[in-house]
Amino acid sequence: MNGAEKRELNTDDRLRLSFEATFDQTVDLKRALEPFLEGLEARAGAWMPDVVEGNRRYTYSRAAVLKALAEKRGKKSMSAGLSRATWPALDMSLRLWLPPSAPRLYVWVSVQPLSLFSEEVRCLEFVDMVRDWASHYPVASATASSLAEDQLVDASGSDHAVETSEGNEVDRVQEVSWLNVFGPELVESVGRERMLSTPAHLVEALPNGSVLLVLRPAAADFASDEARVAQARAQVHLRPDLDFDTVLRTLRARSAALAPVEPRFHPDLAPLLSRLPAEFAISERQRKISELNAFRPPEPEEWLPVALPSDVENPERVRGDYGDLSESLVAALHSQVPSIREATPESLTDLDFFFWRESFPERYERKLIDEHTAPALGAYLGGMLVRGLGGTWVPRHKREESQVRVGQRVWLPFLRARRYMQSRQSLLEYSLTQFFKEAERHRP
Repeated sequence: MNGAEKRELNTDDRLRLSFEATFDQTVDLKRALEPFLEGLEARAGAWMPDVVEGNRRYTYSRAAVLKALAEKRGKKSMSAGLSRATWPALDMSLRLWLPPSAPRLYVWVSVQPLSLFSEEVRCLEFVDMVRDWASHYPVASATASSLAEDQLVDASGSDHAVETSEGNEVDRVQEVSWLNVFGPELVESVGRERMLSTPAHLVEALPNGSVLLVLRPAAADFASDEARVAQARAQVHLRPDLDFDTVLRTLRARSAALAPVEPRFHPDLAPLLSRLPAEFAISERQRKISELNAFRPPEPEEWLPVALPSDVENPERVRGDYGDLSESLVAALHSQVPSIREATPESLTDLDFFFWRESFPERYERKLIDEHTAPALGAYLGGMLVRGLGGTWVPRHKREESQVRVGQRVWLPFLRARRYMQSRQSLLEYSLTQFFKEAERHRP
């Protein structure tokens, strides 16, 4: 998988399938899994796994799946992972429960990007695969939907469109996803006739008494208004106790939360802020982009119009100490932030992102930060002003008063680093990136 593909892993939505059924433990494992693997190989197409993982990694084959399962066999279950080395990305797992547990087969599939399933033909293949599996394995339940949609449902808890009460979770439809297989118990509880008359793109009775329901021809358009209306109609049909307008309003709110927001970040911080949304759940990213669009850091105040004179006895020695401090930062962080060795403006952005992602000011001891990290950062930042902007150190006995003269201003990198390391939010408000860009604007 190349660099661009890896970056997309952090941004694109994905289609997720959860499939739970029983299987025949009276036959050998190879024979028991044959319908599952046949369905996968016949229908997966572009997202067919090419890697199998047990304790080791293997090129996909049926024999490799059996070998991986044997390697990951425990007292209660055995499992194997399946994935792809190239785009589209696949995260898939197969787990089988062993006696004395009930003979359960659980399959988890996550395919990225979701846009792969904007094509109706590919969605039809996916539905056919699930139908194949459900026809061979007595299915308890199966759902396939957008990861972002699942996250919104989980985040809403008891406030989502389908309210639950104690004791009714098993015999009620809690959500209608893009693809659903409702098990026989739920079908009988809802009513087979009602279930089979659900307004949807596809409703089909399966051999073991389950019902396959697909809301729309394509999975990727789940957030369109047409799809939300269809989803609300199906939901209310299966749950007459719900109010259509209330359900539709909730579903439309989910779509609004996922509507793309154009990034309009502060120009100095755009290289940093553009990285942050991918660190949040997909369902939260558009809201985060909107919040970051509105974020305006304070203008840097860590500068003086006139330099304070140096008050140290040996300026060269002190400048050497600053160099040692800077080198200690490089030594400590070069593995996590490789570009720190290059000492470029991009290195500062990489440091900003690293400290923010790690919530460094909150996770590490304040004494360590104040006595080691912040001073080392101040020295590194000051060194950047010297090397990158032609600045000159003006050492002071009190470290936070030490300055770097660039043009007509003198800058206070140690003071900036101390303010920067106060909290996770201060990493954005007093970023190294913005400080350097402001100094750059004032160089001769």
